[in-house]
Amino acid sequence: MNALKQYIDLFEDNRAAIDAGSPAVLNAHRDAALNALRQAQLPRKGSEDYEATSLEDVLAPDYGVNVRRIAFSGDTTESFRCDVPNMSTCLYTCFNDTIVAGPNAVRNAGGVIVETFKEAAVNHPEVLAHYGSMAQLDDPTVALNTMLAQDGLLVWVPRGVIAERPIQLVNIFNSTQPLMAVRRVLVVVDDGAQARMLVCDHSQSKEVSYLASQVVEIVVGRDATFDYYDLEESSPRTHRLSTIYARQAQGSNLLIDGITLTNGLTRNNYRISVDGEHALTTLLGMTIAGDQQHVDTHSLISHNAGHCKSNEMFKYVLGDQAVGAFAGKILIKENCPRVEAYQGNRNLCASSQARMHTKPQLEIYTDDVKASHGTTIGQLDQDALYYMRTRGIGEAEARRMLMQAFMSDVIDGVRLEMLRDRLYHLVEKRFNGTLAACSTCASACGR
Repeated sequence: MNALKQYIDLFEDNRAAIDAGSPAVLNAHRDAALNALRQAQLPRKGSEDYEATSLEDVLAPDYGVNVRRIAFSGDTTESFRCDVPNMSTCLYTCFNDTIVAGPNAVRNAGGVIVETFKEAAVNHPEVLAHYGSMAQLDDPTVALNTMLAQDGLLVWVPRGVIAERPIQLVNIFNSTQPLMAVRRVLVVVDDGAQARMLVCDHSQSKEVSYLASQVVEIVVGRDATFDYYDLEESSPRTHRLSTIYARQAQGSNLLIDGITLTNGLTRNNYRISVDGEHALTTLLGMTIAGDQQHVDTHSLISHNAGHCKSNEMFKYVLGDQAVGAFAGKILIKENCPRVEAYQGNRNLCASSQARMHTKPQLEIYTDDVKASHGTTIGQLDQDALYYMRTRGIGEAEARRMLMQAFMSDVIDGVRLEMLRDRLYHLVEKRFNGTLAACSTCASACGR
């Protein structure tokens, strides 16, 4: 409880300043979040949901919080130059937890409305009313975020709008002192609309400890299509606690793809509610971890309507002393026939000291469904390595080629062509050990 108490005390001591710096819709949820935190028991390593993580250890350090809303200035072109080539996006940058519009960002991008919560509270309060509608305060990480969040980013795609350019949000830690950034995103895709969003996480300093607390809520309307790509390229001293909620209506098509290339400790939660028939859900994830990196994934796809399809696949490649964990559940409720659901977790331990914990689950309460899950944990195929070496390929190159081939089907699932091509390049550099800051960029995104 000590780890949470420091933030409860900080909130109570600064409640007036936090409320004054926030729109009313955020303030309306704080008391419930505070009460939830007062009663919370942090799960420890070895518990069902946190087998390989101690949440107490993650939250114990004394991170600073930007309570007084000090403006962090920065030049987007100097801080982030490693964007996806030849892809025109509406670019926004979040310096710690302060959002700055890029030079090519507009509030109305071909019909898509992109605003801070403070702006949306004035211009589109009816859309911002979705805030907090899915976030579950029984999760201490979500309650902590809800208690402290003072602003966020709203992406609203009105009915029938088809966005030509993806929305890109670049999260950059640029503090010189240990800092927790409290980030919030709300995406509302109305009926018949289509959009894509790319979110990238970076840390400018490898010497400073950071903690990213992020909660994303996604509402996908009837017959709407939305892609959400989440790319993490941070630093060994950057930890992340992220939860993505999504709710799908009838006939909707949702793709969520989480990619971790460099990090310290990451905990990614995915909570998807499929509420309408004939919806399609694709949940993908890819992790490459080495040294003492740690990546934890916990997912729940809840089928609350029949005649739907979901496909989930997470892949890990772990080297050195890296630790990975996957706990995924597919829930098919009563009176939800003709659901097709697949869940897979494939893992490659490239060293004898790497560790992977995996727990796939199916929970089915109706008949006439097709559902399966599977998991594998293995090492590189020694026969394939031997064959490649007999053909004149060096061992290091052969290992890299096999690991990259292992990730190819997840990368191929990216529906944004330029990002897909870029990922093949980044993954190759990651396996080569050359993914680091490029000469013209202060963030650790590589080129």
